[in-house]
Amino acid sequence: MNSPIDCTVSKLRASDGADLGTFRVCPKPAAEPDSFSSFGALAFDGANIWVASGSNNRVTKLKASDGTVLGSYAVGKGPTGVAFDATDIWVASSRANRVTKLRATDGAQLGTYDAGENPQFVAFDGSNVWVTNAAGVAKLDQNGKKLGVYSTGNTPEGLAFDGANVWVVNSGSDNITEIRASDGAQLGTFAVGHLPFAIAFDGHALWVTNNGGNSVTELRASDGADVGTFPVRSAPAGIAFDGANIWVANAGANTASKL
Repeated sequence: MNSPIDCTVSKLRASDGADLGTFRVCPKPAAEPDSFSSFGALAFDGANIWVASGSNNRVTKLKASDGTVLGSYAVGKGPTGVAFDATDIWVASSRANRVTKLRATDGAQLGTYDAGENPQFVAFDGSNVWVTNAAGVAKLDQNGKKLGVYSTGNTPEGLAFDGANVWVVNSGSDNITEIRASDGAQLGTFAVGHLPFAIAFDGHALWVTNNGGNSVTELRASDGADVGTFPVRSAPAGIAFDGANIWVANAGANTASKL
């Protein structure tokens, strides 16, 4: 769970939620951030956790086993989304209108690429990188070449790949859009809760945090059918699947919910 206020991440044991440690990823800001753009996403590269911090415009690499800081790397202004493509780390910088590619082994900067206006979240589909921005979602190859930009609903935020399609959360429309990864064709739009923000795929279903509704909505991936909406704590933001359960970071309650 990431806290944009105190610049730390917490490590919880998946079996029972026990707190295994809290680790600082940037200097504590002098005042509370003035927008949600200071929220930073996390990514796992198989051994390490990468955390984007809008408070210092860097991404920090932590050893997953014990939280040791292995490096801190400058990226563009306002880093938000982070994704691992099996070799490199991709970071969306919302106020720099770009994504930065870092080598996962040592954090070396390999390139910066146009990601459209106000890029937010990043996902990897096994071949290409997808980035939500003000226009919808951009598709880039692993060399940073833009392959297309596809419209979605209002205020695109989180996105997830289900093995065939990309799902984009439209925070301003209270819905999510399904896009075929191979060609960007829009396959459907499905209602969720109020002010949805992030999304995770569990192998069968999509789970969406409703930041304005204090809940999480589950949709069946095969057809977008609404399976149910489940209450969590205040202002749910980030969400992840651990192989068995869904974890939700409740930004307004400084807690995590396990579903």
